[in-house]
Amino acid sequence: MQASYDAVEALMRGRQAQFLPLFDSIWGETLHRWVSEGMPADAKGNPRDVTDQFGFDMVCVGCCLNWEAKLAPPVVLDETDAWKIVRNGSGGALKWWKNRSGTPEHVDFHMTSRTIWEEEYKPHLMKDHRPRLGDLAKARDALSRRKAQDKWVFFDHMFIWEILRASLGDVNMLMALVDDPEWIHDFNRTYTDLYKTCWQTIFDEVGLPSGLWISEDLGFRDRLFCSPNTLRELFFPYYREMIDFFHSRNLPVVLHSCGYQESMIPLAVEAGFDALNPMEVKAGNDIFRFAETYGDRFCFVGGLDARILESGDRRAIRAGISRYIAGLRERGARFIYGSDHSLSPKISYADFLYSLDVYRELRQ
Repeated sequence: MQASYDAVEALMRGRQAQFLPLFDSIWGETLHRWVSEGMPADAKGNPRDVTDQFGFDMVCVGCCLNWEAKLAPPVVLDETDAWKIVRNGSGGALKWWKNRSGTPEHVDFHMTSRTIWEEEYKPHLMKDHRPRLGDLAKARDALSRRKAQDKWVFFDHMFIWEILRASLGDVNMLMALVDDPEWIHDFNRTYTDLYKTCWQTIFDEVGLPSGLWISEDLGFRDRLFCSPNTLRELFFPYYREMIDFFHSRNLPVVLHSCGYQESMIPLAVEAGFDALNPMEVKAGNDIFRFAETYGDRFCFVGGLDARILESGDRRAIRAGISRYIAGLRERGARFIYGSDHSLSPKISYADFLYSLDVYRELRQ
């Protein structure tokens, strides 16, 4: 059987693999539930590495990049045992849960105008980029170790859409898309230039991964957050530029976008993305239709409805996995087995292990 790297690399490069690779993301609280149900843990009770435990063929080894405009430590505005409200270095106050996963609640945002952006935040992004880089030696060691395991290793980072949301907040951002698109262009231009500089240093001093993920949640249920035309005008030219930058170094690029994706996919084709993730079923995506329409263009990473695993019904789990794998194979799709979002604590450890048994029966 092919090594993990060879199988994933073939799919990313437009070829079929000798077996169906495996990859997923798992919430922290899910792992703690699984430890309580018998999953191996270290001496402190912390979950052991999931890539090694479950045999994932892809692995993320971090990003080494601080996107916040001001690099001063974040300010904690309020805190309880369950959550804390933190103002980030771009002026956004976000409420984060401490003991469970989930997107933060938007509380307050200082960057409410182009003037504030230009005077208080943009100048910080024009300075030396090196203080923004994390522990490059640690990243280099992680990259080397995972490559030695023959894994397909990627760096992952959010980009302009998520940075804009975390800086302006949804309301300010969506209003600015209409009222001041030139501000959005300036914001995106500034971050694109910064990212290219940072990534070049990371590649020079850490090494080249197998590929890159750009993580931007562009949709919610049945809708994008803004129109495809707005995305085409204000965001996707910068995605295209970053993809060209990565492609010039022979690196495939995966677009991760939770929520609804379908009306955005033609833009992803034009921009040059090589793969899509995660094709969230409950948000209105149909991976079989995607495979029929775009199967010659993308490798699909994920797409299995995670609610099937949450059901706890072994017959439903087997039937759902079988339908997913058979349906994509019938359509000639290039795909990597995994869920359509991430694995929640509604899934038991025993049921997840059972799902992997079914996958392994069918992966050849």
